[in-house]
Amino acid sequence: MPPPNRKRPTSKASDQRSRPGRGKPKVCIFCADRAEWVDYKDTNLLRRFISDRGKIRSRNNTGTCAQHQRDVATAIKTARELALLPYAVRTLAADKPGGRGRGPRGGPRPGTDAVSGDATAAAGVAEGEGAEDADVADSDTGDELAEPDEA
Repeated sequence: MPPPNRKRPTSKASDQRSRPGRGKPKVCIFCADRAEWVDYKDTNLLRRFISDRGKIRSRNNTGTCAQHQRDVATAIKTARELALLPYAVRTLAADKPGGRGRGPRGGPRPGTDAVSGDATAAAGVAEGEGAEDADVADSDTGDELAEPDEA
């Protein structure tokens, strides 16, 4: 026969106090300001509620109450239709670590310029065919470039 369970049931309040990682709850900024409505024309305010990719952030991230989260979502969707906010934000593959513009292990691709990642810039520098080199070659011979006559 197993021993009886001697552990007392814990109250919900004491259980929540002992949880690690619980900080101060976020406060809805619209409730704090006693806002009547969420204005779809206020894009600076609405940008706080969309991610860098253009997605609407959740209530857990923003701290808005349920009613104002619905109002924010409606305002963002209206602003998108009127082209005040983007539907999606494009990210360049070269900006991402390990994206298409990179070689093995995140470095630049072989044969590209290390700074800009441009293959033509690296080829021009390697061959010495830059525009500055052509000016230097002309100045060494003493010949000046003739400008075309306007007729």
